[in-house]
Amino acid sequence: MINEKVYNHLKEKGFGDRISEHSDTIDTVKHAAQQIGCSEAEIAKTLSFIVEDKPVIVVMAGDGRVNSSKFKAQFHTKPGMVPRDRVEELIGFLPGGVCPFGVDKSISIWLDISMKRFEYVHPAAGNEYSSVKLTPEELESVSEAVGWCDVCKGWEEEE
Repeated sequence: MINEKVYNHLKEKGFGDRISEHSDTIDTVKHAAQQIGCSEAEIAKTLSFIVEDKPVIVVMAGDGRVNSSKFKAQFHTKPGMVPRDRVEELIGFLPGGVCPFGVDKSISIWLDISMKRFEYVHPAAGNEYSSVKLTPEELESVSEAVGWCDVCKGWEEEE
């Protein structure tokens, strides 16, 4: 079942037809890649943090991990994730379906540069059974992101 709030947000931006429903859960990067048929790195995982007592969303490539020093340089605090039992209350989605679409305007959305190396990325679409296929540039526009950041490690391409 497609999340109506997310569908309406994506439809308004011209991307409602990009949502895919999956028969099995996409609640983890591994499950999402299996269901979508892409690499784990191409999954755009959406993580929720508390910064200055407010929720902040960071979307990053599936193979990225938060680098504490980079995060602190960007947000001036150590990374502290929203507790799992408060994700729905603070972000509006259950864990496994958190996405950067249709969230409260007071929540800042940041995109990590780890996704820029892909033609398409696949964030969740509001629940653990749906995703949306977007270019990184489309994701920036549709999510109404504050901008790009560099807070990940573990994904860097060989030079």
